[in-house]
Amino acid sequence: MYTRYRDEQAMYRSNRGPQLRISPRLVLAAVIAIVTLIGYYSRSSHNPITGRTQRVALSPAQEIALGLQSAPEMARQFGGLSADRGATALVESIGAKLVAALPPEAHPYPFQYHLLADRNTVNAFALPGGQIFITEALYSRLKTEGQLAGVLGHETGHVLARHSAEQMAKTQLAQGLVGAAGTAASDYGAGGAAQQTAAAVAQFSLMKYGRNDEIEADALGLRFMHAAGYDPRALIGVMRILAEASGGSDRPEFMSTHPNPGNRIEQIKNAIAERFPRGVPDGLVP
Repeated sequence: MYTRYRDEQAMYRSNRGPQLRISPRLVLAAVIAIVTLIGYYSRSSHNPITGRTQRVALSPAQEIALGLQSAPEMARQFGGLSADRGATALVESIGAKLVAALPPEAHPYPFQYHLLADRNTVNAFALPGGQIFITEALYSRLKTEGQLAGVLGHETGHVLARHSAEQMAKTQLAQGLVGAAGTAASDYGAGGAAQQTAAAVAQFSLMKYGRNDEIEADALGLRFMHAAGYDPRALIGVMRILAEASGGSDRPEFMSTHPNPGNRIEQIKNAIAERFPRGVPDGLVP
């Protein structure tokens, strides 16, 4: 009787066909992906400056602490702070005008504007929390106060749009999903290749967001410099200077986190026309 029962059970199992087995690595990969996505989408913050809801990796207090901690090392990499007192004073003065004209809903970041001694690298950048830098190489190419206000206003836009905290959140999301892809693919002997492919896709995605950040910072810079009394059209001159400084590089825009200055000029013109449909007011500092 027992033998007959055992044979019937064996026949039943064989009729059911092969059993579905879920790999533990696939389960782990799914858990990693789910936790990563939940973490990303749960960190939402409404930005009153941009009007967007963002996913950010840092609180404003953490942004400020990170910026203050990183500022000395960043200055060292560009030759330290400039010894030109007059130029430094002008950078700080225009920065102060921009801050004084910021809208009341702006986060209370402790903005500081620095001139760096590097006379070879044409650059300006902002750290999280309000530490803003421009090199002597770029400063020396600017022709008007309005152009300097455009550069500093653009970098101020990066800070208030919280682009660094947003980019960090996207990077953490990409890294988590790349790790999940590598874990899942390792069961099929292709973990390394799959992870590299996923990493490449993630990197292109982050580059795209970086370019969008630049366009948004341009629009905010126009807004801030106008509020401080400067002609927003001066930012067009900055783009032309940056185009000249690039030496006519034909590097594809798709591979760069910064849009081509020529393309940005058209974006800036459109933003000015939208903001001033009757034309830019008279009496602004060029």
